[in-house]
Amino acid sequence: MGDFAVQRRWRSLSLVFITLCATLMIGCGGGAGSSVVASAGAPGANASPAASPTPTPSTSASKVIDNVQDSTSWLTCGACGNGGGTGPVATFAFTPGIATPSESGRATNFSIAANVAFTNAYWYRQQPVINSQINALTYQFDLYIPNGMETAPQAIEFECQQTIGGWVYNFAWQAEYHGGVWRTFDYGLQQWQSANVAFTPFTPGTWHHILVEYHDDTTSHTVFHDAITVDGVRTVVGITHNAFFSGAANNQFTNAFQLDSNSTATPYNVYVDKMRITYQ
Repeated sequence: MGDFAVQRRWRSLSLVFITLCATLMIGCGGGAGSSVVASAGAPGANASPAASPTPTPSTSASKVIDNVQDSTSWLTCGACGNGGGTGPVATFAFTPGIATPSESGRATNFSIAANVAFTNAYWYRQQPVINSQINALTYQFDLYIPNGMETAPQAIEFECQQTIGGWVYNFAWQAEYHGGVWRTFDYGLQQWQSANVAFTPFTPGTWHHILVEYHDDTTSHTVFHDAITVDGVRTVVGITHNAFFSGAANNQFTNAFQLDSNSTATPYNVYVDKMRITYQ
């Protein structure tokens, strides 16, 4: 599918997410709670890459939500990822507690077996609410693609999302197989945008480490995508987006993971382990 068609699909997908989030008052990209370990103006007119600080959570002041993948409380929102929210729903499943392949002994297997091209499977978890500005946040996990499935995805997506004071701060990334690029999502403009970081399909049969860094500014209502690290290679991206005012009454914090099927609806599955959110 051409990039224009892909963009049209993602815009439709995201509009449905906003409607769903406003209706259910959930952050599309989150879910039920893991344990938390505690240690110690007006938006701009457009989103564009910009120099931004790249804070990293310090060990002493951070809170950690660990082993996020290892839970039976991953939620889904049905056809919310399809155009208009009314299209065909792909067959999908998740299975936690996988011993092999795994690193911790408790990986989670996410799978999709679509009957219609470009449908998807979206899982989210609600996490303990963050009621203040996020000064630094990392979202990281290890990903394993089985042999023979290395080119099956259309895209793999993941995000964290904070809703505070009616404003939505969305931190979404997409590994876009079709265009060979990493992209971030502008929630206000309803667009996926290139991060100008090349994406190479993950080598199958081995574990890959992904870590992304964010922060937000609740005064200027700005989202900062600071950096992405893939298999130890860190790239500072310095991308800013405007937050989106939804008017939601409840503050929330969520994380999510999504698999997208390709033009031939090729079934595939991936394993996720050591998923962790660290913030301050």
